Amino acid sequence: MALTSDASGVYPIAPTPFLDDGRIDTAAIDRLTDFYLGCGATGITVLGQLGEAPKLEHAESVDVARRMIQRASRLPVIVGVSAPGFAAMRALTRDVMDAGAAGVMIAPPNTLRTDDQIVSYYRQAAQAIGEDVPFVLQDYPLTFSVQMTPGVIRSIVQDNPSCVMLKHEDWPGLEKISTLRAWEREGAMRHIAILTGNNGLFLDYEMERGADGANTGYAFPDMLVDLVRLSRAGQREEAHDLFDAHLPLLRYEQQPGIGLTVRKYLLYRRGLLGSPTLRQPFAPLTAATKAEVEHLLGRLARHDTRAQL
Repeated sequence: MALTSDASGVYPIAPTPFLDDGRIDTAAIDRLTDFYLGCGATGITVLGQLGEAPKLEHAESVDVARRMIQRASRLPVIVGVSAPGFAAMRALTRDVMDAGAAGVMIAPPNTLRTDDQIVSYYRQAAQAIGEDVPFVLQDYPLTFSVQMTPGVIRSIVQDNPSCVMLKHEDWPGLEKISTLRAWEREGAMRHIAILTGNNGLFLDYEMERGADGANTGYAFPDMLVDLVRLSRAGQREEAHDLFDAHLPLLRYEQQPGIGLTVRKYLLYRRGLLGSPTLRQPFAPLTAATKAEVEHLLGRLARHDTRAQL
């Protein structure tokens, strides 16, 4: 089930579940996967930026990916393979593709400074993992400190036929989506899928600008599924009403530093994780933060019963 440029819908970013002692919680991986299958996800991404991939050993990464791929056999699974060097990237890519992954996601290292360096890096990365392996280009300057202009993205896409999706997480980035889609209409760039991240903070208007869906890890991916469906059906106001109800919690969960801790707590409260813990090092939520999250859940529950936990 190879990833293609026709990908669309919602590809939730799966967290890596851990037990309280730091071991991987395989039962929670199964629960999460079943939930994604049941809520209308069209794909899954594992070992993404917030999947705590750097805290896993190679064998653990392969085991986590393989378990989710096997459990979600009817959905394409993308695996994050970003690494400081191409040897580690190649090894993980080979193992997860052998396990049945649909493609891989590659983020830029923060050492890249110029447009030429960025374009060259992705050309070399595609060659390193194998030019037959579909890959997702992750554009997330807030975290990686690498600024990709629309022209750089076009160059990467045109240079590498195996680049089939852009994970768009620039901020602000609505004009970037419009520019890329305009180039496609003009024939100046081949079509690729554009799925957006940033916890869905701008998904309402990103869909209207031409995005194909979401590739992010908000603790209510079932809401993202509904939002994408409403937007594609032309039910604009209904889509915005749903988005507006979730926006305070989306915003809170997106905070740098504690965002993943909040997300895991919410997934734990939804019964999808057996423990909200992260693998060390991490900072646990304070009592004040938990109280604020509970307050936000209560307010959201007035508009969306899925928050009545």
